[in-house]
Amino acid sequence: MTLLLDVILPVFLVIGFGYVAARWLGFAPAAVDGLMKFAQSFAVPCMLFSSIARIDLGSETSPGLFLSFYIGAFTCFTLGFIGARWLFDRSPEESVAIGFAALFSNSLLLGIPITERAYGAEALAGNFTIIALHSPLFYSFGIIAMELARSRGRPPGHFGALLASIAKGILRQPLVIGVMSGLAFNLSGLTMPAVVGGALDMVVRAAVPAALFGLGGVLLRYRPEGDMKAIAMVCGLSVLLHPAIVWSLGRFVFDLSDAQLRSAVMTAAMAPGVNAYLFADLYGKARRVNASAVLIGTAASILTIWGWLHILP
Repeated sequence: MTLLLDVILPVFLVIGFGYVAARWLGFAPAAVDGLMKFAQSFAVPCMLFSSIARIDLGSETSPGLFLSFYIGAFTCFTLGFIGARWLFDRSPEESVAIGFAALFSNSLLLGIPITERAYGAEALAGNFTIIALHSPLFYSFGIIAMELARSRGRPPGHFGALLASIAKGILRQPLVIGVMSGLAFNLSGLTMPAVVGGALDMVVRAAVPAALFGLGGVLLRYRPEGDMKAIAMVCGLSVLLHPAIVWSLGRFVFDLSDAQLRSAVMTAAMAPGVNAYLFADLYGKARRVNASAVLIGTAASILTIWGWLHILP
């Protein structure tokens, strides 16, 4: 019970504060959007830059860490796609969007604060190592999969231009810019000036609280209505199967250290992120399923995260 009260609920209470403020205290949709814009386009990319720029890549990079997490993620995408396509008779495009929701865990807004509260700031190195590939890899994969699903019947000659457009779109993502800039700075061997580091740290401290509060306001817009079987499938894959695969691979196949296993499983155990809905909204496919999966999965993950915190060393 201590884990639930001291580690998990404070994070979800901040989300709840944002929900209450948007629902009853006059925190307008424009204010929610502005706060999320600040968090996702500036503060969180600064956090990614700062963390990856300072991490010891040589000691933290582990093939087993990546494989444990990403094998689990792509397994869930595959099962989500197959389930949507053949169990629920969805179109290929809708099936890709639903699979993306099972793929894209909320590694930043939930994974980082919960891991930090449970194990301390020094335990986040593995999280940031995974996150370095998270958005670039998943967005690349999701966009390519969706465009392939949409390109049925089109002439094959358009695909080169399509890939160039995809790469251009991905490289403009603020989260990707933060990751790539942090990697470049880390590999350069440069030292960050104290005045810049101090200012950056002030922005970074605001990133997670602002993002969590804004997430509460965003969740107000989602409605858990219809398509409950598909929504339950996405939530089950995301908060149950993905961390179970990661834990099994990390412990019995790749022999991860306790710290690496904690980071990998806690990152995998998070509910679908808001980006799952944004991806569906971008293409106009499975928006109701993905929006509801974000809302219901976030609520359900309170209990599943509690369970994983008891299982992990």
